[in-house]
Amino acid sequence: MQNTMPYSGIIEGFFGRTWSMRERHDYAGFLQANGYHFYIYAPKADTYLRRSWRQDWPTEIADQLQALVNHYQSLGLDFGVGLSPFEIYKNYDNFAQKQLQDKVESLNHLGIDILCVLFDDMRGDQPGLAHTQATILKDVLAQTSAKKVIMCPTYYSFDPRLEKLFGAMPDHYFQDLGRELPEQVDIFWTGPEICSTAYPQAHMEKVIQVLGRKPFLWDNYPVNDGADISRFLHIKAFTNRPDSLAQLTTGHAVNPMNQPWLSRIPLYSLPLSYSQGQHYDPEKALQEGLTILCGENLARQISKDVECFQNEGLDNIDTTQSKHLIQQYTRYDSPYAKEIIAWLKGEYVFDKECLTG
Repeated sequence: MQNTMPYSGIIEGFFGRTWSMRERHDYAGFLQANGYHFYIYAPKADTYLRRSWRQDWPTEIADQLQALVNHYQSLGLDFGVGLSPFEIYKNYDNFAQKQLQDKVESLNHLGIDILCVLFDDMRGDQPGLAHTQATILKDVLAQTSAKKVIMCPTYYSFDPRLEKLFGAMPDHYFQDLGRELPEQVDIFWTGPEICSTAYPQAHMEKVIQVLGRKPFLWDNYPVNDGADISRFLHIKAFTNRPDSLAQLTTGHAVNPMNQPWLSRIPLYSLPLSYSQGQHYDPEKALQEGLTILCGENLARQISKDVECFQNEGLDNIDTTQSKHLIQQYTRYDSPYAKEIIAWLKGEYVFDKECLTG
């Protein structure tokens, strides 16, 4: 099959229960085997990338991240970090500039390939927002040793919920941002909605026109970290991600679930959606992924329950059914089954800081 997949990978950018360092390490082999290109470390729970971004990681964490960088790069994969300098644009004075320089220098020491500067989940209702954010990115670009820089705007979709959550968007924000940002800086975009089910060509062309450049997709499927979506397991294959997206974007970053093993099932299908084009069959891709990843027996069990997990969710599973499902999955010595059991037992607690799901 022809490989039409754009520069693609995953961004661990969700709230709530994070992946372990071992799980992150093991993902490198999966991503490489399935034609992905990068992994970006940006968990919302890492305070040293968010509220406490001015502080350095403790030595133990820094050493673990360095080992991750080395491992991914040894397999030919790019490793990135997502930095959220919380509301730095509200007072980007000399002191703030120096603090940002120190942080970027610290990230340079890791030898990362991708640096993401993320302004999501922050207030944005202030004049000159685009100009200040563009200035910050210019300063970062002048200092970083990363070969790719991506920024996430405060408003990263036309979804009106963003203004309800983070304040009224300044006039001409998208146009000003696209005009003032250096051309080599990519811009994350989640699509028509925060969690988009499709990326219509007309929408993508409008985004390109407004930003003055192709966006870098931040795909919020199969992520399940919000108050509502945490009650579901998004196991089904990707749909409505046509191969034409490769010509309308500069890359495709997937935000996975809190469950790293179960996330592999939909992630298996995205390269097929790109390579098979009009011949792509999501149901066939799901069954193929289940069998290859989980083995035939567990694949049959998950296939039987996938509608329950994906569409009915925890709130529609009564105590008797839950006990029965737990009993069924206890039969399998598999990390996929263990994550299903933990989810059924309510071990994936919703993080109230997540406002968009």
